Order: sequence, then C-alpha cells, then structure tokens
Amino acid sequence: MIASNIFRLIGDFFNWAFTPLEWMRLSLAKADYGWWISNSVSWMFIIVLLFLFRYWMKESARFKREGIEDSSK
Repeated sequence: MIASNIFRLIGDFFNWAFTPLEWMRLSLAKADYGWWISNSVSWMFIIVLLFLFRYWMKESARFKREGIEDSSK
C-alpha cells in the first residue's frame, strides 16, 4: 500500500511539473513562433549545463594546481 502511494505521488508530481510544457505544446503548436518558444526550455537547460560544466572544470584545475586532486595517495 505504501509503495503504491509513493508511485502515485511521483506521478502526480510530474503531472504538475510538466503542466507548463503541456500548455506550450497545445497552445503554441499552430503559431509561427511556437518552435522557438518550445525549444527555449531546451536552450535554458543547455546554458545551465554549460555553466555548471565550466565551474566543474575550473574547480578541477584548481584542485590539480593545489595538489589536492587525488588526496588518497
């Protein structure tokens, strides 16, 4: 019973979380600019991932420069 409620809660969360994307799919499908707005979500994710990758590489270089990159040796 508890496992069923957990999966139902996860399903309800994703139904709520994807409501804006569903709205964009239905309302902007016939518009000329619908492709740009729909793909803006993907572009935002790509920009955030590039920023996080840059930060990760910068920290990795700092750890290597300070000699604490692999402290288990």
